[in-house]
Amino acid sequence: MAVQKSQKSFRNKGSRYLKKTVASIMKDGDIRSKTKKKYKATTNSKHHLPVYPNLLNQQFEADEPNQVWVADITYIWTKEGWLYLASIMDLFSRKMVGCCLSERMTKELVIKAFHRAIHQRNPQPGLIHHSDQGSQYASNEYQAMLRQYGIQTSMSRKGNGYDNACAESFHSIIELIFHETFTTRKEAKQRIFKYIECFYNAERIHSANEYMSPMKYEKMYQQGKK
Repeated sequence: MAVQKSQKSFRNKGSRYLKKTVASIMKDGDIRSKTKKKYKATTNSKHHLPVYPNLLNQQFEADEPNQVWVADITYIWTKEGWLYLASIMDLFSRKMVGCCLSERMTKELVIKAFHRAIHQRNPQPGLIHHSDQGSQYASNEYQAMLRQYGIQTSMSRKGNGYDNACAESFHSIIELIFHETFTTRKEAKQRIFKYIECFYNAERIHSANEYMSPMKYEKMYQQGKK
């Protein structure tokens, strides 16, 4: 998979390399795909707040933007302590449409990420918002916001990471790339936001996007509608 993605990335940049050539370059440079065991859960599902059915049911595709958003939380270590990242992904293009970083893993963290997604996307009523059953997402304040914008709530089954696989996959990438120890939270915030906006959304190719970046895939979709 790593070789295939490298080959597609070269091709998108106007270069053509054989699969064996890419594999040889990776071998000579001691470049290999990295894997990492899953972190412990970052949200607390042991609460008495209402939970909602899984409307997504592991169907990780959407026909157009703002049909389905998936949300999740992860964390990154710095010498000043933990830094928490809340993110929202549009399943259509895998674009990160709302992110927020904070030293506390509270409902305010996910609320800020949601407001940023709303400001950027301005979705129409009917959108599905999928998350785990964490107290941040199940909170009365967060659910009231979803209702305000006519958004449907969908939640993973308790303890089932596969139900939100796309969001968790993105956070696995973040955890793998930023596994070093940052000196400050400010430094971590700057590096992570730069990665998301300048590389992940703008350049990183996805097999689900016909090997295009999220921004390029959405641009192609919009041009096709004209």
